[in-house]
Amino acid sequence: MIDVQDELFMREALRVARNAAGRTSPNPLVGAVIVRDGRIIAQGWHRKAGTPHAEIHALNMAGELARGATVYVTLEPCSHYGRTGPCAKALVEAGVARVVIAMTDPNPKVAGNGIKILEDAGIQVETGVLREEAVKLNEVFLKWITEKMPFVVMKTAMSLDGKIATATGQSQWITNEKSREYTHLLRDTYDGIMVGINTAIKDNPSLTTRLKDRPGKHPVRIVVDSKGRLPLDSKLVTDGAAKTIVAVSGLANTGTVQALESAGVEVIVAGDERVDLRELMLRLAQKDICSVLVEGGGQLNYSLLEQGLVDKVYAFIAPKLIGGRDALTPVEGEGFAELSRAVSLTDVETELIAGDILITAKVIK
Repeated sequence: MIDVQDELFMREALRVARNAAGRTSPNPLVGAVIVRDGRIIAQGWHRKAGTPHAEIHALNMAGELARGATVYVTLEPCSHYGRTGPCAKALVEAGVARVVIAMTDPNPKVAGNGIKILEDAGIQVETGVLREEAVKLNEVFLKWITEKMPFVVMKTAMSLDGKIATATGQSQWITNEKSREYTHLLRDTYDGIMVGINTAIKDNPSLTTRLKDRPGKHPVRIVVDSKGRLPLDSKLVTDGAAKTIVAVSGLANTGTVQALESAGVEVIVAGDERVDLRELMLRLAQKDICSVLVEGGGQLNYSLLEQGLVDKVYAFIAPKLIGGRDALTPVEGEGFAELSRAVSLTDVETELIAGDILITAKVIK
């Protein structure tokens, strides 16, 4: 039977975990709440990889009051020595009486061992409280740790009739200012941002994060550029605002690659004639780029969808009708000839943003 109080305190642990959204990669988001006599006495969240975990922050705040208390934590306490010590042992040493866990950790280094340490010490353990919410909180980490691939998010901004630009190529601005602000929140959340070479040349974007109320985190900028055509005077090469990775194929000129590297750009060669997107994603994951926000054009979007590499979609729809047989759309390429092959979405959520519509959904695989 569901304990309403357990859900209440776990919801608070999930809330505080989100304080570090976009900051903990490659670690998960974790929140912890310590409760004594029915009230919260301490809380903590993991802030950044290599720093103390959520449980340690909460235990430090609680001090001796942690003895005999109940701890609510969104992910199974770690059991191994990494850049920090094992949280499960810290909970045992603090003398807590009960630990409520939203979900077990799929990391093979933990995977039930943290729970075992707690139970072997005589601590009562409950699992599965608000598990679905905890899974959603750490969708990025779960993909990266289990599949060794980044969580890929496709973001599009279009008119009501599905155009991302006019027939003459004008695209600024289809959506409103509030939707564009939301886009910068997404950039602040994900590790990398990816565009195709046509977008990089046409728009000469900076792909940085600009927030009104606080400094933003700039994602690693990734350009899919099979032939190595990115101009050396483009912002992505010269502005120094964030790291830039250019993915090329074997067709890229050696001199061009060397020039990009001399300018401080990291070049990844993946594929013979075109960039092998799956190989590129694997290479990015190995660099602890656990999530990628794709703001590319229709061809890159189609290629990623066709290869099953997209996990989530953010589609901003403006109340405008553009028309035009030749006007660009969010997904182009060859398309899917049969409806049975079309990419289907689930967990669909809609939100109104100052008149624009935002549809968020997960890709069914």
